[in-house]
Amino acid sequence: MQYESTLEFARAQDEADPLRALRDRFHFPELGTKELVYFTGHSLGLQPKSVRAAVELELDEWAKYGVEGHFHSTNPWYSYHELLTPPMAELVGAQESEVVCMNSLTTNLHLLFVSFYRPTPQRYKIISEAKMFPSDRYLLETQARFHGFEPDDAIVEIAPREGERLIREEDILAAIETHADELALVFFGGVNYFTGQLFNMPRLTAAAHAAGAIAGFDLAHAAGNVPLLLHDWGVDFAAWCSYKYLNASPGNVGAIFVHERHGDNPDLPRFGGWWGHDKETRFQMKSGFQPMTGAEGWQLSNAPILGMSAMKASLDVFAETGMPALRAKSEKLTGYLEYTIGLLAEEFPDAEISVITPRDPSQRGCQISMDVAGRERKLFDDMIATGVIADFREPCVIRMAPVPLYNSFEDVFTFGRVMSELLAGGASQ
Repeated sequence: MQYESTLEFARAQDEADPLRALRDRFHFPELGTKELVYFTGHSLGLQPKSVRAAVELELDEWAKYGVEGHFHSTNPWYSYHELLTPPMAELVGAQESEVVCMNSLTTNLHLLFVSFYRPTPQRYKIISEAKMFPSDRYLLETQARFHGFEPDDAIVEIAPREGERLIREEDILAAIETHADELALVFFGGVNYFTGQLFNMPRLTAAAHAAGAIAGFDLAHAAGNVPLLLHDWGVDFAAWCSYKYLNASPGNVGAIFVHERHGDNPDLPRFGGWWGHDKETRFQMKSGFQPMTGAEGWQLSNAPILGMSAMKASLDVFAETGMPALRAKSEKLTGYLEYTIGLLAEEFPDAEISVITPRDPSQRGCQISMDVAGRERKLFDDMIATGVIADFREPCVIRMAPVPLYNSFEDVFTFGRVMSELLAGGASQ
């Protein structure tokens, strides 16, 4: 696509965008009376306008029915989580039996590790990317120690080569081959939170299986951002949150994927809870845990309805739109942001601006991480003050995500204008 750094170009692209109407279905924060340019969907997605009615419905039903709402409300609470399964399964490329919404992300990963990290004295190593999100690193450290291993020995981190910012796929595959005889698990983020690098999950899964290991993924930055085919790829397990690209409200319920070859195995070790017990005999209240078939067998507790109602409202938007259309717009929109940053780098060489996210659209989602090595954090703070909301990571990286559901080409143009004024030393009003 041939980009142009003009307001006329940006508005023409927005006018031709088949998804342009989606923007009006989200609330945009304001700075005073000015609508913000919001590029932080990688941290917290915007609120769909339909969420309020969805949550208020359940509040009204609670007031009307009390406990009987579990069976007599408009969307009976006893089976409410089942409403989320079809759109979530479609979103991640899974069979419905392989997905369930429950708990929070790191909690879910710990529960999945009970089943899928089964180290032995011979096979205990975990291969992961360096600079994972801290929760993932803490997960690996504490899981290794729980099983009696030292993290520095058990965890094999794959880092970028000296002088590079991204991890080479061949280095991951080489490490899997090197440690094949002692490898228990390959565990990566689908998309790295810092660089925005999208890992080749089907290839990593195949390599893990060839080595006799399990393949699992944290999809916090992948779900709702990039196309996923978890079932077809043969991924063993995955988990993700819902408050980033899925726009389901702050800290809301997460979800898990367990491939059917594992979900149909009732003897697979796991922690049990009442809600994961066979629902046909659940109310008999007997001893002896009998897990439900599929991912539902990893549930512990009954569904948090208010949170799930917000999630349902957001998933309805995804179900109407579809990931292929979102991905098509995302590649164009993110490409425009990359182009705009390139112009800034040329105009202000002293700022030492560079993009650390892969330039190949197939190796990234909508996030662009921009290194501004020649400027202090004040540049980011000034950007926020002008109404362009992004995310800062030490030492000098600004993470931005133009989300195709609600961001526009004009948003990207505005960002470029604001940054040009700030880099030039002016104040954008």
